Amino acid sequence: MDDKSPRSDHGDAAGIRMRIGCRLKYRLTQPTPLIAMLNVHYSRFGDLERADYLVTSPSVPLESYRDGFGNWCTRMVAPAGDFTVSTDGIFRDGGLPDPVAPDATQAAVQDLPFETLVYLLGSRYCDTDLLSEEAWRLFENTRPGWARVQAICDFVHNAVSFDYMKADATRTASQTLAGRHGVCRDFTHLAIAFCRCMNIPARYCTGYLSDIGEPEPYPPGDFAAWMEVYLGGRWWVFDPRNNARRKGRILIARGRDAADVPLTQTFGPNTLTQFEVWTWEARHDPADTTPISRN
Repeated sequence: MDDKSPRSDHGDAAGIRMRIGCRLKYRLTQPTPLIAMLNVHYSRFGDLERADYLVTSPSVPLESYRDGFGNWCTRMVAPAGDFTVSTDGIFRDGGLPDPVAPDATQAAVQDLPFETLVYLLGSRYCDTDLLSEEAWRLFENTRPGWARVQAICDFVHNAVSFDYMKADATRTASQTLAGRHGVCRDFTHLAIAFCRCMNIPARYCTGYLSDIGEPEPYPPGDFAAWMEVYLGGRWWVFDPRNNARRKGRILIARGRDAADVPLTQTFGPNTLTQFEVWTWEARHDPADTTPISRN
């Protein structure tokens, strides 16, 4: 889908050189079908200096395809026992923070492109039917467009506390608002739901987010969630969890909410025994992938 998606400015030849990847290890009691969505999104594929090919141990046949949102998926059948899925690539980024456009306007629903309309609807985790009244109470008097989306992000960022120990794979946006705690996906679901209630198309994104330029200490490596909203004829990145414009944001997949973009989907009993994600700033010598700093 050609949808004027966010792209980094690559005009700075120096930019940032990053080593990105992950390692997920499972223990399986039987041969188990598995779908992985772990590769950099096609819109950023040209920025890979070394492709982040998916590798398994033990090696199994892999079959790749694009899903209905254009995300790159790989399916396989994992054997019983210990099974590892991993990627490891070198990525070049322009090194600039997420772009800002304070004058980006909000289009009337009847003027939106057809392909954006699905991102106005309620979805598995973005229960707009339960949040519409509260959304209008909170944001009706904000200025439509960029200012309204920023007001939504400010509210979510301040109203919800981050608590990794309270992660819940079934938590909806309305439950996040009621409980006032969650992880990055919960912040994102709530902000998306509020945007949709206010007739602003919003979609869920998952990928890598570096800590480059951020103060230490860095948290353990993990994937991140953020959203893209449609304003002024294109999509823009907003991050209600961090509520800041960040460097080194690398998209893997996007959809209506987290249900559309599981990083791995297993079709059988399994135990995740190891989970590693890295987003390191690497040196600019192409032969040297030693990290400058490890996030």
